[in-house]
Amino acid sequence: MNPREWRTYLVTQESRSAGRETAAVVEAALDGGVDVVQLREKEASARDRYRLGGRLRELTAAADVPLIVNDRIDLAAAVDADGVHLGQTDLPPRVARKQLGDGAIVGVSASTIEAARAAERAGADYLGVGAVYGTDSKDVEGDRDGIGTDRVRAVAEAVEVPVIGIGGIDADNAEPVVAAGAAGVAVISAITAAADPRAATEALRAAVAAAEP
Repeated sequence: MNPREWRTYLVTQESRSAGRETAAVVEAALDGGVDVVQLREKEASARDRYRLGGRLRELTAAADVPLIVNDRIDLAAAVDADGVHLGQTDLPPRVARKQLGDGAIVGVSASTIEAARAAERAGADYLGVGAVYGTDSKDVEGDRDGIGTDRVRAVAEAVEVPVIGIGGIDADNAEPVVAAGAAGVAVISAITAAADPRAATEALRAAVAAAEP
């Protein structure tokens, strides 16, 4: 479960899953070799996310793949997830450690060198850096949208923890992100909206592998 070994990272969002249920998309992505799954689903109620989280925990545990929960430390604990991913306005990593235990994986979003270094000092295990190419999957302030691969490189060189690139990434443009120093890439639509999520996952893995030294 070392984030340094994560190459493909799926973030769920049923509204971008072409009418399919999230569990079905996750199952296909697991079959395609995805390395980590994050339960996002911000449009769903806490109870619905809890129910879905239980199902995703079953699927990911069977595949020996980490399950991360977006933002909600309480939900991560409730579904026995492997960790949590926190934004800049969420509770700090030390709170997640206290609630989830020292073995929990804690990721933090960062788009600048300053934010990345602060997250590393606070105990983040990995950083989600972006939006690399821009995104419409969530509301992102202009100075954090489309930061480019040069920023990914700068952040990766400034910290010791692994960097996961996110934002507008797919199999066609993943290679430069990894070449810039990211350990892997996180995606939503590139897998969830694909006609064949398993094949899309395999293509993304191949693109990342092509950029590795």
